[in-house]
Amino acid sequence: MATRSADWDSIYRATEQAPWETGRPQEAIVRLAESGLLSGRVLDAGCGTGEHTLLAALHGADATGIDCSATAIGRARRKADERGLKVRLETGDVLDLALLGTTFDTVVDVGMFHVLDDEERRQYVSSLTSVTEPGGTCHLMCFSDRQPGALGPRRIAQAELRQAFDEGWEMVDIAPATFAVAPQFGRKAHAWLATIRRTAL
Repeated sequence: MATRSADWDSIYRATEQAPWETGRPQEAIVRLAESGLLSGRVLDAGCGTGEHTLLAALHGADATGIDCSATAIGRARRKADERGLKVRLETGDVLDLALLGTTFDTVVDVGMFHVLDDEERRQYVSSLTSVTEPGGTCHLMCFSDRQPGALGPRRIAQAELRQAFDEGWEMVDIAPATFAVAPQFGRKAHAWLATIRRTAL
């Protein structure tokens, strides 16, 4: 994933606010946090500049964020310092999460899954399986195939989510949600919010 890491980092270095960032957590993830569902050891996979990692910490979680962009992680660390929040933020590869050396009760994926190609998806789910405790939950938010047009990331159908997590996971729910996006892209986009439970293999 070295080439992709350089590509993502170049986007963050080129602007103070990447196109997919709004400077606040997604409302759907805020609702999860307010319902007590971001608890225990929480991993924010593909955390960007850390809004959802910091949200989890604000609600009492032992929160870790990982992203391939060192620039994004640097910004996330500055936010954590400014807000007085204790989190672990690492530059790393979501396709090899075992390198974090720990496991998690809850995983949050906000916009990571839909940037992966088919082979990377398989690696990613295997990577998540390696660090998620049996009984743990992954809350995955991705672009929906209900979104019209071609601008933005790959659209995901419910069937694709079910197929990707058909081994070692149970699909609890897939609900329509909304991504807040930067104003130049229309402010809102259709999404899916999937709740997926890790089962014993």
